Amino acid sequence: MDIKLSQCFIAVDDHDKALAFYRDVLGLEVRNDVGFENMRWVTVGAPSQPDVDIVLEPPLADPNASPADRQAMAELLAKGLLRAVIFATEDCDATFERIRAAGGEVLQEPIDQPYGVRDCAFRDPAGNMLRFTQRRGA
Repeated sequence: MDIKLSQCFIAVDDHDKALAFYRDVLGLEVRNDVGFENMRWVTVGAPSQPDVDIVLEPPLADPNASPADRQAMAELLAKGLLRAVIFATEDCDATFERIRAAGGEVLQEPIDQPYGVRDCAFRDPAGNMLRFTQRRGA
């Protein structure tokens, strides 16, 4: 069996702010931005990974969710508790400086981890933690 990652999802509370961050700060390309029946399907991805899409979606995309559930998810998102995403980079320090210079909210400056990577962390505009890792020796 041959399986590959096709899509992953990141919860966002404002598609336009998310696009400004993921496109303009991180340099991901916008692959889809389609509106349909009060919904918006937005995908971004790294040019070097044309087969992997990151879907930017509301924290609770189910149209049948209760108002209480929507509120609970919005609160979790605001605290940064819904998702963490890890991106690979060839130069952790340069990536850190570029994102910090663009106004990214720093959670962790670059550091060598005991499990073989150098990494740093930021929050995206919705509060999600994003880590950027570089394999040591790379």
